Amino acid sequence: MDSGAIAQFLPLILIFAIMYFLLIRPQQKKVKEHQAMVEALRRGDQVVTQGGLIGKVTKVKEDGEIEVEIAEGVKVRVVKATITQVMNKTEPANQ
Repeated sequence: MDSGAIAQFLPLILIFAIMYFLLIRPQQKKVKEHQAMVEALRRGDQVVTQGGLIGKVTKVKEDGEIEVEIAEGVKVRVVKATITQVMNKTEPANQ
C-alpha cells in the first residue's frame, strides 16, 4: 500500500475509533452493571420493573424469575432482566 491508500482509510479508522469509545464501550459497561445488579437481587429488596411497577422481592427463583409483592397479598412473577432499579437494598444476614 502506498501512503495515498492509507490516507484514504485514515478518516474511516478514526470514525470507528470514536464510535467505539463514545457508544460501544459505555453500552457494554452499562450492560455489565445491570447484570451485576440483577445477580445481586435478594429477598427484601425494593425494586422497579421496566413496566413501572414498584414492589418488594419475596422470592428469588433459579430460573431467571423473581416473585415481587406489589401490594399486600398481591404477588407477581417477574423476569429478572426486566428489573431496572433497586431502590432499597436489604442488608445481608449475619451468619
